[in-house]
Amino acid sequence: MLLATDLRKRFGARVAVDGVTLRIAAGEVYGLLGPNGAGKTTTILLVCGVLPRDGGRVFVDGVDLDSGPQARARIGLAPQWLGLYPDLTGRENLEFWGRMYGLERTALTEAVDSTLSGVGLQDRARDLVATYSGGMMRRLNLASALLHRPPLLVLDEPTVGVDPQSRNAIFEHVAKLRAEGTAILYTTHYMEEAERLCDRIGIIDGGRLQAEGTRRELVARLGDDACVEVGLAGSGDAMRAAAVAASLAGVGSAAPFGGGIRVVAKDATALLPPLLEALLGAGLRPNRIEVREPDLEAVFLRLTGRALRD
Repeated sequence: MLLATDLRKRFGARVAVDGVTLRIAAGEVYGLLGPNGAGKTTTILLVCGVLPRDGGRVFVDGVDLDSGPQARARIGLAPQWLGLYPDLTGRENLEFWGRMYGLERTALTEAVDSTLSGVGLQDRARDLVATYSGGMMRRLNLASALLHRPPLLVLDEPTVGVDPQSRNAIFEHVAKLRAEGTAILYTTHYMEEAERLCDRIGIIDGGRLQAEGTRRELVARLGDDACVEVGLAGSGDAMRAAAVAASLAGVGSAAPFGGGIRVVAKDATALLPPLLEALLGAGLRPNRIEVREPDLEAVFLRLTGRALRD
C-alpha cells in the first residue's frame, strides 16, 4: 500500500532524512520510533507530500505521489499538531475537512456521521471544539483524517497528552481499521504503544532507518543481552554512573534512566559484581538493582544510545 524509496531531505547544512525506505502492506500497522529530532515527523511529511523531497519516490496503492491530488487523496494524515478550528463545532470541523477532500451532500453527511460515531464523539458533535478535552480533540483530529476512507492512514503521535479512556478509544479504532485493511504508519514516543499495536517497527535515528522488523525480530538482534537497571541514592549522579558502567567489559551501552542508569550487557549475572564494585568505588550509592529480559526498549537504546524521551 505504501512504497517510499530512498527519501531524502536537507534543511540547510542539516540532513534530516537520509535515504529512508519504507514498505507497508494493506492491513499492517508500521511503527516508526526514534528520539526527538531523529527524522520521524519529517519522514511522514515527505510520505504525505506536505514537504517537498530532495530525493526519493513515494507510491501509494501503486500510484506515484507526484502524479497529482488523486494520489495524495489516498492518504489520511492526523498530524502531531491539531488541525482543528476551536471556534467551530466538531461537526463543522469535519464538514470543512470533508469538503477539502471533495465530499459533498449525502456523501459528506454520511462520512461525518460515521467518523463521529467511530471515535465516540456523536454526543458532542454540536459543541465548540474549544470546549473539548485534549483527548476529545485528538479523537476529532483522527476523525478528520478518516473522512474520505483513505487506504493509507498516517498517525503522528496520536495519543500525546490524552486521558486513558481516549487513548484506549484510539487503540481500538486503529485495530478496527487494520482489520478492515487500512495500512497505517504510526509514530509514537510510547514504547508500550508500539508493542501493542504495531506489526512491524522501524527505528530511525540521525535521519536513517537503523533497523526494522517485527518485535521478535528486533529483540532477537540483542541475542542474550539483558538490561540491568540500577537506582542511585544521590541526585545528579546518573551521568557519572553511566560513564563508569560503560567502561566495563561486556557492557553494550549505558545511559541515565529513571533516577539511575540502564545498562545493556551480554551476561547480566556476570556483570553484577564488577558493576556494583565499580559504582561503589566511584563513590556512588546504588539503592536498587533489577535485571530485565531483552525487550523493544533495550533494542532502541542499543541502536540510538539514548533514552526514548531525550
